[in-house]
Amino acid sequence: MKHNTAQKQPGRAIVKGDVQKKGTFPQNNGQIIVNLPVLWLALAALLVYVRTIGFGFTELDDSIFIREFHEYNENLANLATSFHRGLFDAIKDPYFRPVFLDSMVVNYLFAKQNILGYHLVNVALHVGSVIMLYNVFVRLRIRKLHSFIITLMFAVHPVLCQAVAWIPGRNDTLLALFSFSFFYYAIDYSDFGKIKDLLLSILFLLIAYFTKESAVFVPVVAFVMFVLVIGDKWISKNKMVLYGSWVACFLIWYAVRSQASNIQAGNNPNIGIMVTDFIHRLPLIPQYIGKILLPVNQSVFPMQEDTSMKYGIIAIIMLAASLFLSKNVNWKIVIAGAVIFMLFLIPALLVPNNLNEQTFEHRLYLPIIGILIIFTETFLFKRLIDSQTVLYGSILCVVFSGMNFAYQGNFSSPYIFWTNAVETSPHSAYAAMMLGAREDNLAKSYELFHRSYKLDPKQKYINYYYGMMLQKQDSVIASEPYLLAEKANTDFVEVDFYLARVAMTKNDTTGAMNYLKSYLKRMPTSEPANNNLLLMYINKGQIAEAKAHTAHMSQMGMRVPDEIVRILNGVH
Repeated sequence: MKHNTAQKQPGRAIVKGDVQKKGTFPQNNGQIIVNLPVLWLALAALLVYVRTIGFGFTELDDSIFIREFHEYNENLANLATSFHRGLFDAIKDPYFRPVFLDSMVVNYLFAKQNILGYHLVNVALHVGSVIMLYNVFVRLRIRKLHSFIITLMFAVHPVLCQAVAWIPGRNDTLLALFSFSFFYYAIDYSDFGKIKDLLLSILFLLIAYFTKESAVFVPVVAFVMFVLVIGDKWISKNKMVLYGSWVACFLIWYAVRSQASNIQAGNNPNIGIMVTDFIHRLPLIPQYIGKILLPVNQSVFPMQEDTSMKYGIIAIIMLAASLFLSKNVNWKIVIAGAVIFMLFLIPALLVPNNLNEQTFEHRLYLPIIGILIIFTETFLFKRLIDSQTVLYGSILCVVFSGMNFAYQGNFSSPYIFWTNAVETSPHSAYAAMMLGAREDNLAKSYELFHRSYKLDPKQKYINYYYGMMLQKQDSVIASEPYLLAEKANTDFVEVDFYLARVAMTKNDTTGAMNYLKSYLKRMPTSEPANNNLLLMYINKGQIAEAKAHTAHMSQMGMRVPDEIVRILNGVH
């Protein structure tokens, strides 16, 4: 296929009609390119994901950030607090994600605890990322037609579904949106030297840093883009200014993060364990490539040991063959794509096993752009005429869209979500436990709890659920050792409520009262616990305590049962 070319850059042929001036692209004073291709891309992303706006909770972290954190989200002062705390726990938490926390605070302003508003924002963030990615690809001197096709693949690709359909997945779409914006303005500053572009690149890089720790690789990726994709010299006046700004952004982020309470509490990683876990996770590389090129073995809760390697091996062979069958392959571009993919994938390989065993697909939201860049050197883009590239690229995107649409239903409700998790990750104790807690059929529920306990008796919350299951089967005394084990392991608040029932079954009223008091310290508005404690005061003849507790309940706006009121009124 022959093209009329304008002045050539070292790394990429420039096609007339796509670019001009300096052999790059039209200078547009930093304005984002908004034209018909961008509108089509935005529409495609919206159409594929519009149904997710009506989805409910999955009860994997989303209920924590929306329901359990509602008091935090109500206070706008916490927009600053987020920069001084961990993600899940304010004191001891290895995750530092202030921008994500702030996004939930802002989301709460108009959505409260209605999850529809949070799904709406997730879709909007994906659409914004799609638009910015197209603009970045154009800035990288990739032909507009090719930029459009690979961005369309990004917009509808099923492997990115989790980042959009699952509320906490927005951390990756946020990171992508700010990273793509940084790339865009950094490239503009490198080419045109406008201060506005420099300041915007600094702003977006800083926000990216405070979105997710993996943003430390974003400037490195920008360097790879400059040197290998665009083909610029790595040293120039503008480049040196950019490099200095990147270092400054990193130091600002590191200083703020170091002052956060989660760092002060001490979460020093064990280097030996990190290296061991990194080596253990290396098979994720072909597994993730397989999910990008052959997205047929997806899981909402994937585990490395339950993910087949065959698709990854086939995918790598297919990618190599498509490059071999191509012509005039620019191996700098191929190398750049591979390096970008690996740089963005490294954080997923560094996640400690004791922190998180799952190999979530939302982590591919940024790495996939490296594979897309490699695509532009395959036979689909280099050997075929434009009309054929459009035809086959469109067919591929339609297939991806259909797969995405079918798969995203797994995020629609907790039961469907955890059913998929159990089916696709049979070695996950957590998935079996979570489905068991939502299974109405007691026999199936017990079977799932038993499976979870057998897989990992130390799994967080499994002893609680196992004990609760025994109590549902009227084996109250038998539940005690499991509940005590959970209390020792996690001190989960709900354990005290069920231990109170164990104590009552053993006629230990004092013990039951102590467990309920412990429970109410952390769950003060629980009506069942308050009513039970009130009845125990009456049964033990502690009328003064009963009346005081009645007044306390009324103060908190809780209704005291009429029967108890009559009993207390009849006592002098």
